[in-house]
Amino acid sequence: MTLPRVNIAPSAAAQAYAQVSRGDAGQQASGSGSFASALQRAAQDVVQAGHDGEQKAAAALAGGGDLTQVVTAVSQAELALQATMAIRDRVVQAYQDIMKMPI
Repeated sequence: MTLPRVNIAPSAAAQAYAQVSRGDAGQQASGSGSFASALQRAAQDVVQAGHDGEQKAAAALAGGGDLTQVVTAVSQAELALQATMAIRDRVVQAYQDIMKMPI
C-alpha cells in the first residue's frame, strides 16, 4: 500500500495564516459559515431540546399534555446531551493526544 504524496505550496500556507489572522479561518468556499458557528448552532439545539423536554414534563405534571410527547421530548433531550458529551470527550482526548506528541 502506497501513501499519496501531499504537496503544500508555501503560498497556500501563507494564505491560510492570513485567514487565521483575519478571523475567517473556518469559512468554507460556499460561505456557509465557520466551524465555530456550526458548533454554536449545535449547542443551541441541544439546549433547546432540553428546554422542550422540561416544558412538556412541567405541562404533564400540571395535568395537561400527552405522556407520549413527554417521554419523546425527554428522550430526545437525553440523547442530544449524551451525543454532546461524547463529542466533548473525543475533542478532549484528541487535544491530550496532540499535547503528548513530541516536538
